[in-house]
Amino acid sequence: MARETPARVVFLLQDLEFGGTQRQALELGLRLDRSRFAPEFWMLADVRDFAPRAEAGGIPLTWLSPYPKVGAQSLAGLWRKLKASPPDLFVPLTAVPNIWGRVFAKLQGARPVIGTCRGGGAIKRQHERFLKGLCDRHIVNAAPLAKELIALGRPAERVECIPNGVDTDHFLPPPDDMRPVREVVLCLARFCEDKDHETLIRSFEYVVARRPRAELWLVGDGPLRTSVRTLAARSPVRGLIRSYPSTPDPRPFFQQASVAVLSSVREGLPNVLLEAMAMGLPVAATAVGGIPDLVVPDVTGLLCPPRNPEALGETIAGLLADEDKRLAMGRAARERAVALYSMDAMVRRHETVFAQALAGKRAPAAANRDAET
Repeated sequence: MARETPARVVFLLQDLEFGGTQRQALELGLRLDRSRFAPEFWMLADVRDFAPRAEAGGIPLTWLSPYPKVGAQSLAGLWRKLKASPPDLFVPLTAVPNIWGRVFAKLQGARPVIGTCRGGGAIKRQHERFLKGLCDRHIVNAAPLAKELIALGRPAERVECIPNGVDTDHFLPPPDDMRPVREVVLCLARFCEDKDHETLIRSFEYVVARRPRAELWLVGDGPLRTSVRTLAARSPVRGLIRSYPSTPDPRPFFQQASVAVLSSVREGLPNVLLEAMAMGLPVAATAVGGIPDLVVPDVTGLLCPPRNPEALGETIAGLLADEDKRLAMGRAARERAVALYSMDAMVRRHETVFAQALAGKRAPAAANRDAET
């Protein structure tokens, strides 16, 4: 029987800081079919970077604590809110929400709950070995995460791999007359351990040895911001390294870049590479997590091993040295983003999983073949 009112789908986030998971949650919440689903965002910490856009899109926001860090007051607020206003469907995102959200939902008998794994270290950080059974099913954004969950004993039919989506009408290549005239290597990434900015900064020394006009732009915020900036300030090529804070609209940075780069040691399926590809940029990145599924070597970019500054530096320098190859890769990257990573496809697949969970149905095993191959 069809529901008379839309199902309340509560997304539990750590905060609304500028970040990949927050951006994907926002895009999903804004695009869900409101005749079927009524999205809400609950936040454990009071950081509001994306709040204006969420509010403008009509998404109700609940701040479970007045502090910018998760603490006892955040968890007490979550316990009270779950008890007072249990959702029809509960979807925690990132590590802390997945841990405490699932534990509290289980203790209060909330059903259904959808666990999520979105980053390369998520399964370990979220203690999935012990907590995987506290949700009805999982959504992951990269095939390696699905394989890891299944290897831990999670039934394949309870794991759905849904790649991130990118708004290819918003992230558009600049006109030909606006091509960058400088050799900007752009890293738009949170300053945290997973992104390994140290390797990137060291690799840039190899880049400058071959391309003396190159510039490295670091865009982001995060817990390691000070240490990363210190590393950059101590680099022999520090005069060519710039640092900028995160921004809700990264398009001006992409428009001025020649190459998008990530030096990560752990990843899910990084939004920043999808956005770069949609804007016609070739990618130089490490072959970790879901990146090899996203980047086609020698077609849309180049891959190299993690924690190898020389290999990454040579990869970047090679792209900067060959404009024709770089432009051809950028065109192919745009085509791949449009063909395989549309926002519409991402939203529709989430809606299917949400509807199955609300109906108490298991996802068809065929839907998870990609995770098992």
